Amino acid sequence: MARSRILFAVAVALSSSALMLGAVPTVQAADPPKCEPDKLAAKYPGLVGKKVIVGQDGESPPYSFRDPKNFNNIIGADADMARAAFKCIGVPFEFKLGGWSGLLPAVIAGQADVMWDNLYYTAERAKQVDYVIYMIAGTGSLVKKGNPKKITGMESTCGLTATAGLGTVEEAAFRDQSEKCKAAGKAAINIMTYPDIPAGTRLIQNDRADILLSDLAMVDQLAANNPTVFERGYKVVSDFKIGVAMKKGNEDLLKALADALTVLQADGTQKKIYEEYKLDPALMQPIAIQR
Repeated sequence: MARSRILFAVAVALSSSALMLGAVPTVQAADPPKCEPDKLAAKYPGLVGKKVIVGQDGESPPYSFRDPKNFNNIIGADADMARAAFKCIGVPFEFKLGGWSGLLPAVIAGQADVMWDNLYYTAERAKQVDYVIYMIAGTGSLVKKGNPKKITGMESTCGLTATAGLGTVEEAAFRDQSEKCKAAGKAAINIMTYPDIPAGTRLIQNDRADILLSDLAMVDQLAANNPTVFERGYKVVSDFKIGVAMKKGNEDLLKALADALTVLQADGTQKKIYEEYKLDPALMQPIAIQR
C-alpha cells in the first residue's frame, strides 16, 4: 500500500513537470530572408529614396562585360547577380563603369556604393570596407598559345616577366614568389601591373609579358574567345573568398545584400546565372558577412 502511494506521488510529480515544461515557450528560429521589395521601408529604411551605385569595369568576362548585341548594356555573372539582388531588395541601382583598380577606391571615397566585380577578400581591404561573400576563387595563368616558356606553376616563373592587376592578390603572389626565387639563387620575377584585363592581355599578346595571373574563369574565357592567341598555362583552386564590398557603416545596404544573396542562392538563381556564364557552381559559398 505504501509502495503504491509512493509510485502515485512520483507519477503526479512527473506529470506536473511535464506540464511545466510544456508551458515554457519554445524558441522559434528566425524566418529565412525573402524577396519583399514592397517592404523596403520596414526592412531597410536607410535605403528608402536611394539609388545604389554599383562599380564595375565592364571588361572582365564572364563577370562584367558589354553585351555584344547592345554595347551600352553590361552583362555577366556579377552584373546579372546585381540585377537580381536589387530587384529582390526593391531599390533602384545603376552601374558606374571605371578601371577595375579604381573601383574600390571609388567606394571608399563615396563615389560609388558597392564594388561588385570579382573582388577578392583581404584583411587589408576589410579595414575600410565590409563584404558579403558569395563564392571562392580559382586562379589561372594566361600564356601565349603553345605556352612557349613552358610555364607549369609559380615555381617556373623565376626570371620571367609576369603581369597581374594592380593591387590584386595575384600581384602579391608574384612578389612573394619573386622573393622565393631570389632566396633560391634564381633570377627575380619582372612584375608588371595592368589597370584592366584588356591592357593585361595586350602585354601577353605583344610579348611584353610571359604570364598573366588572374581569376580562373576569366582566364578560361579569354582563352576560349581567342583560341589561336592564348591558352591556360595552369590552374590553382584557391581558398580566396570573393564578395561584394561596401564602405563601412552602411549597415542597411550590407544586410539587404546579404539577405538578397541568401535568397538567390537558396532558390537556384545564383546557380542558374553561373551555369549561363560557364562558371562552376561548386565555387559558390554560403552567404556570409565578412568585416
